[in-house]
Amino acid sequence: MSLKRKAAIVTGSTSGIGLAYARAFAKEGANIVLNGFGDAAAIEKERAGIESEFGVKAVYSPADMTKPDEVAAMIALSESTYGACDVLVCNAGIQFVAPVEEFPVEKWQQIIAINLTSAFLCMRAAVPGMKKRGWGRIISTASAHSLVASPFKSAYVAAKHGIAGLTKTIALETATHGITVNCISPGYVWTPLVEKQIPDTMKARNMTKEQVINDVLLDAQPTKEFVTVEEVAGIAVFLCSDAAKNITGANISVDGGWTAE
Repeated sequence: MSLKRKAAIVTGSTSGIGLAYARAFAKEGANIVLNGFGDAAAIEKERAGIESEFGVKAVYSPADMTKPDEVAAMIALSESTYGACDVLVCNAGIQFVAPVEEFPVEKWQQIIAINLTSAFLCMRAAVPGMKKRGWGRIISTASAHSLVASPFKSAYVAAKHGIAGLTKTIALETATHGITVNCISPGYVWTPLVEKQIPDTMKARNMTKEQVINDVLLDAQPTKEFVTVEEVAGIAVFLCSDAAKNITGANISVDGGWTAE
């Protein structure tokens, strides 16, 4: 099934994995709602680029994922602009690393709000329309940390485990309505965010760039390769296809074998 004339919302889609999702759906003919923070001119360049490259429509919602009213307004924007929210990708996320006794309470609350509660808010707002139309695809970006833990990431690991549980629950609630609900759990993905962390890690650990990549970032991935944003987006496109209509409540790992160990 083509996504032609379907409408796809992707949260956190102004860069990285989220932007790759949006571009992959647009390539399949879907109209897009972009969302996320960033430089206004850069966001507009991406939005206009999607329209011109793929011949679809794209709008931008500045909705703050921590605010229920703004999340509902983003879903409503898709429905008023395109007549539907057919595909919802809950991708917005942030990270903070510290030992639990030093972990700022406000950072915990912020990560849970953006990485977990926002997905609940999006699903809550999008499901009624999907049920009414008898078709919908909900996909969340989880993480290898939805299945295993790493030290010093208490909020992130808790949120991603929560995404896996939320996915299963909403999958069961919507199973007879033509809606599938799944999450994708990448390992380390090569994004600008990861690239920017390398110099600080080199300095902190007194390592070369190659040592940071191989001994820190890719230590857990048996393939010793980064996952690409295109690979993650390709799985999302597949989950929207007719071939995947009986895949629901699944947590799909794309982590180079990390969670196989």
